[in-house]
Amino acid sequence: MKQYRVGIIGATGMVGQRFATLLEHHPWFHVEALAASSRSAGKTYEEALAGRWKMDTPIPKNMKNMVVLDAEKDCEKITDSVDFVFCAVNMDKQKAKGLEESYARAECPVISNNSANRGVPDVPMIIPEINPGHAKVIETQRKRLGTKRGFIAVKSNCSIQSYVPAITPLLDLGVTKVLACTYQAISGAGRTFDTWPEMIDNVIPFIGGEEGKSENEPLKIWGHVENGVIVNAVKPDITTQCLRVPVSDGHIAAVFVSMEKKIPMDEIISKWENYSGEPQKLKLPSAPKQFLHYFREEDRPQTKLDRNLENGMAVSIGRLRPDSQYDYKFVSLSHNTLRGAAGGGVLMAELLCAKGYLG
Repeated sequence: MKQYRVGIIGATGMVGQRFATLLEHHPWFHVEALAASSRSAGKTYEEALAGRWKMDTPIPKNMKNMVVLDAEKDCEKITDSVDFVFCAVNMDKQKAKGLEESYARAECPVISNNSANRGVPDVPMIIPEINPGHAKVIETQRKRLGTKRGFIAVKSNCSIQSYVPAITPLLDLGVTKVLACTYQAISGAGRTFDTWPEMIDNVIPFIGGEEGKSENEPLKIWGHVENGVIVNAVKPDITTQCLRVPVSDGHIAAVFVSMEKKIPMDEIISKWENYSGEPQKLKLPSAPKQFLHYFREEDRPQTKLDRNLENGMAVSIGRLRPDSQYDYKFVSLSHNTLRGAAGGGVLMAELLCAKGYLG
């Protein structure tokens, strides 16, 4: 496979730091540029992160002495030195949208962790095992932007990674209604217990904007491509509640589903255990060997025990049982900064490389 020069825009934030750790020894991608806000620009990565490194492993040796560039002012310099960028900036939505478009228009593809462009019909929002075919709208987007190489592809919200993968294999049963209550880790807010002591022994029943994303984004993932854009699915009906809980990493969901066609529970479990997608067929470097794992123990999955399954890229499911109001209920878990954020972004980039979109 070709070697790619990549940049990390928003490299000092928690997701940017996670991108750095995942790319340190990546077989295809080599980090050539790090960028952040003007506050960090001009400092080495190590200096910019003084007292703010939040990962369990040290700052990558090949990046700690790199000089951080200004994500906005140094766009031309960055795009000249890389093949594409990963973007995880923490800024106003409209500003982030404009920043990503500026890189794309400069003929630099953007693999984004941000929400700013998720609702744009010709911007693919890809969970690689579920909707890889949505990448075909990139050609429409390039025409709109007036580019040959540049485009934006986005990763979906971290909350839906815990339950959308589990529901997807059941869609052929005519899923009509979904209720999902997500219990989300503090790293989803870019925080640790050291920086957010108020979360210790606490639950906050509100995460700004999260429920809207959790109810709407799955319909784009399950949508179809028509006339060069993504048309959202109209079913199932989805309602959610999203709570912040005192957990470092890992979003877990309590999920309830109703279906037009009911099948025995072992057949549902079999659908989960046998489900795979393009990343598994292509043997992409970051792909889990088994995307969905079902636990038969009554007390699994557990966040602390199972969030790192298959390097944090697998989704864990358990406690499938009948429900008195819906047809079935279960719990599911994903690592929010790996599968749900940076890891999902790296896997999407691998998929787009393998499909020729980043060539």
